[in-house]
Amino acid sequence: MRILCAGLATVDLIQRVQRLPGVDEKVQSDSVDVAAGGPATNAAVTAATLGAPLGIEVVLVSAVGAHPLGDLIRADLAAHGVTLIDTTPTSTDPPPISAVTVLSGTGERTIVSRNAGTRNAALPENGLPDADLTLVDGHHPILSTAAARSARRLLVDAGSWRPAFADIIPHAEVVACSADFRHPGASPENGDAALAEAVGAPFVVVTHGAAPVRWFSTNPPAHGAILVPPVPAVDTAGAGDAFHGALAVALAQHQDLPAAISYAIRVAGVRVTHAGPRTWLKFL
Repeated sequence: MRILCAGLATVDLIQRVQRLPGVDEKVQSDSVDVAAGGPATNAAVTAATLGAPLGIEVVLVSAVGAHPLGDLIRADLAAHGVTLIDTTPTSTDPPPISAVTVLSGTGERTIVSRNAGTRNAALPENGLPDADLTLVDGHHPILSTAAARSARRLLVDAGSWRPAFADIIPHAEVVACSADFRHPGASPENGDAALAEAVGAPFVVVTHGAAPVRWFSTNPPAHGAILVPPVPAVDTAGAGDAFHGALAVALAQHQDLPAAISYAIRVAGVRVTHAGPRTWLKFL
């Protein structure tokens, strides 16, 4: 069985601080980590960790390039069992870099990033590999759209609206939206049901952090909410990505949507209770 993830790969510099600095102020961090990041990348690492005992292969298609910082991404992915297909192997431009600051007291985070910037991943020379389930995050529009069109089953990580989603979502089986997702066809004040209707996918999931996850089905028409058990939040960075990676594994195993969501919630709960981008994986 294979899960294909297509989208953004970054270098994440993560620092934990007791408080955020003010203007023209410096603070010392409690710790520093460097890891591969990006929605599709973090989801792929999660899926590979969960899927290894199940015989699930995870492949990430992204733009990394030949810049020395790209070696950090490649090494991190290899260490966690993710096969990388780099669509820009000769590019000397640095990969996108995200500066993540995590508050030690609450686990809340701030992120400064440029995402893919002007870099755009095209299709790999040999095309996209076949997969039982495909996850796309909407970054690298040419790549994400092609992956969506060729997918057997498509899971969309809809963290924030991107123009490419207009071409991607019609191919989706499941669209997982964050509470911050703003579909141009739905007004936020009309709630999750209106969002699900505007998205129009067979299944729509809307996450709200520590609040219940709501889901909607079109055939048959149904909806529900699944509670998120309270956990002590130590580090919320990448929690949504972990949710999507776990959701991909559960869907690939043909779990029904409520069961898949419950599984993904449990995995995201493990993520937020441990500091750092990768330490938490050993607790799955």
